Amino acid sequence: MSQQSGAPNSRAVGATELSWCRAVPGGTGITVLALLFSKPPDIPFLQSALRRLQSSHPILNSKLRFDSSSGSFSYVTPQSSHLQIRPFDPQSTAQILQSHSSIPPLQLILEHELNNNSWQNPDPSSDADLFLASLYALEGSLWVLALRIHTSVCDRAAASALMSELVALMEEKEENRAESVKENQEMEVSLGIEDCIPSGQGSKPFWARGVDMLGYSLNSFRLANLSFNDTASPRQSRVVRMRMNAEDTGRILSRCNSNEIKLSAALAAAGLISCHASKRFPDEQWEKYAVVTLMDCRSALDPVLSSKHIGFYHSAILHTHDIKGGEDLWELAKRVHSSFVNSKNKNKHFTDMADLNFLMCKAIENPGLTPSSSLRTSLVSVFEDPIFDPPNKLKEALGFEDFIGCASVHGVGPSVAAFDTIRDGELDCAFVYPFPLFSREQMSDFVDGIKGILLQGIA
Repeated sequence: MSQQSGAPNSRAVGATELSWCRAVPGGTGITVLALLFSKPPDIPFLQSALRRLQSSHPILNSKLRFDSSSGSFSYVTPQSSHLQIRPFDPQSTAQILQSHSSIPPLQLILEHELNNNSWQNPDPSSDADLFLASLYALEGSLWVLALRIHTSVCDRAAASALMSELVALMEEKEENRAESVKENQEMEVSLGIEDCIPSGQGSKPFWARGVDMLGYSLNSFRLANLSFNDTASPRQSRVVRMRMNAEDTGRILSRCNSNEIKLSAALAAAGLISCHASKRFPDEQWEKYAVVTLMDCRSALDPVLSSKHIGFYHSAILHTHDIKGGEDLWELAKRVHSSFVNSKNKNKHFTDMADLNFLMCKAIENPGLTPSSSLRTSLVSVFEDPIFDPPNKLKEALGFEDFIGCASVHGVGPSVAAFDTIRDGELDCAFVYPFPLFSREQMSDFVDGIKGILLQGIA
């Protein structure tokens, strides 16, 4: 960080952050948390609470500065927080909701926010806010608070921590407790993930890097995907939500434990089986699919970062699988899990980070390098571990009813991204996909297939 008297702090974005700065204008990397309340909110308190979060995490208070002469980005952090909640009255909210009366309002507002891209055209004359908040009034005393964040400063673990801190502040108000977010306070915008990789773990010989880059590039032309519905029309992100009761969730997690795999492997395997089955191929017809597994690297960095440390500290491992149909869910899930763990044990989440960032940016610049110029880099992306959301005390006090958290994918990215949460023992998974590249009906069938495969696997 650099600082002059009376001037804001600033630093250049890191390499992974830069790849997100290039991806977000195209539509991938807009993180949204949407919270549903059944009682009128205290707007001044909410704004104060969000500003306290900004003060505790300076990167949320930062603005994104674009230098058109060099094509570079930097974070510029003012000395004081500045967030303003944008209110929508019932009439304005109704206009947003009017086109899809069959879909719950919380999900429609989430989709609206995922496609509200304030970073679409970087302006060198004006710094862009990275953290924004809107409040939507619904009929029947319902309200939705939507937090929209640039993914370069907020990965999924950070979004979960942010949600927990906001809930703690709201509980503090209701119970007049002395607790605050000071224990999580960061004094300045911290370094990017590349600057925190332990010595030696991110290095790769020059020729090995070239071979891996060539392998990734050639493999991409062999990868299969869901059948594309509309490759020409402008795209937006939409969501299909999959929920399971506590009994079924417990049985799935128990089977994962007995097979020594993670839930992410089971979700990915069910996605691969569902995709192959949707094409109704003859028996024994093979296709190769790619899975991207995202992992939170905070505990493996130097210095080790808290799970509540805000920023982007995830890394991706890409692995491919040949599917012929008729696979057993748990056998395939073991293969998916083993492939990921073997790559992780070889530190590929660090050594291949630059390669995957480079290829991501090349796909953005040259969509024709991807099938049908779709910008699809894999069939599905999953997170290594789900978010475990503990019960909170806001339901009675503030009417806190529900929430969904995810990020947009209608630029470069997977065909479907799975954001899984275990809430009160129940699996709640938001599947985000690019529309109309895939239709809502097509994706609903795909997700129904995943759910059916998981339920059949515990029958």
